[in-house]
Amino acid sequence: MKQVVTFGEVMMRLSPPLHYRLTQANHLEVNYGGGEANVAAALAGLGQSAAHVTCFPATELGQAATQQFQRLGVDMRHTVFRGLRLGLYFLEVGASLRASKVVYDRAGSAFDKLDPADFNWDEILKNAGWLHWTGITPAISAAAAQATRDAIAAARRLGLTISADVNYRRNLWQYGQTAQEVMPELVAGCDVVFCSEHDADDLFHIKPTADVENSFADVAAQLRARFPQIKQVVTTRRQTQSASHERIKAVLYDGQFVETDFLNIAPVVDRIGGGDAFVAGFIHGSLTYADAQQALQFAIAASALKHTIHGDVNLVTAAEVEHVMQGNTSGRLVR
Repeated sequence: MKQVVTFGEVMMRLSPPLHYRLTQANHLEVNYGGGEANVAAALAGLGQSAAHVTCFPATELGQAATQQFQRLGVDMRHTVFRGLRLGLYFLEVGASLRASKVVYDRAGSAFDKLDPADFNWDEILKNAGWLHWTGITPAISAAAAQATRDAIAAARRLGLTISADVNYRRNLWQYGQTAQEVMPELVAGCDVVFCSEHDADDLFHIKPTADVENSFADVAAQLRARFPQIKQVVTTRRQTQSASHERIKAVLYDGQFVETDFLNIAPVVDRIGGGDAFVAGFIHGSLTYADAQQALQFAIAASALKHTIHGDVNLVTAAEVEHVMQGNTSGRLVR
């Protein structure tokens, strides 16, 4: 089995118990997560061979984060240990009409200060079949952007499938280059791109043609025309009823338009990592099923299940996802 390799920062997540506000909290629960590492951990749970590549501080916090992902079955042997700081984020989980809130404290982290020369990508990827990255990584620093560029170049040389969740975070781009300057070159090397119409406009100035019936298919076709390496453009649709109630579906364009039905999620336990669960589900589905429709249905079922699980990582098996795919959404007790 070829390995799926992901690359990106992992942070410590600190959150009050239950639905307490940060201003109420007198203790915080510790977890670890990051967009790309969440994908690797979810894939490991689905039965795929998965590795995550990152830079952690050479402290007990870096060791603790490494051990969490190792316990989840992720190959962490290519972790670089340097620096002193692990990035943090604080999560206040909302309920009903009160939205969840995230506060970041990540500037100056070990990953922010990484040295691209520390990563031997030809060695890291020699047993891999798929590389996944997100737009968060090149946003963190010029060094992280260069390491991403190096990883994509090596993956192309080695013939891997490359996927990117463009995940545009405007406020992260603070080191002197814009996403519009950096991302096109990186996305040009990808086979699968997770990108909404909004992100396509922000990053690539691609807008739907006036009066077009299917805006996503139109934008995706333009993306494929501009970046010929791209084979599939994928995204989700979310109808937020409240912080405790979501409806989600997925759409894909690969020359043909594919979509799923909406899945209803109420109550939402924890929506953090729902997009990462979707990406992991789609990668697993693409490696498992014969057609894009089944891969997409697996992905949206995996994402729906993540909304019912505390923490960043989707702790589900492939059989549990397939159970939802088959229409079993009642949550009936299993004995």
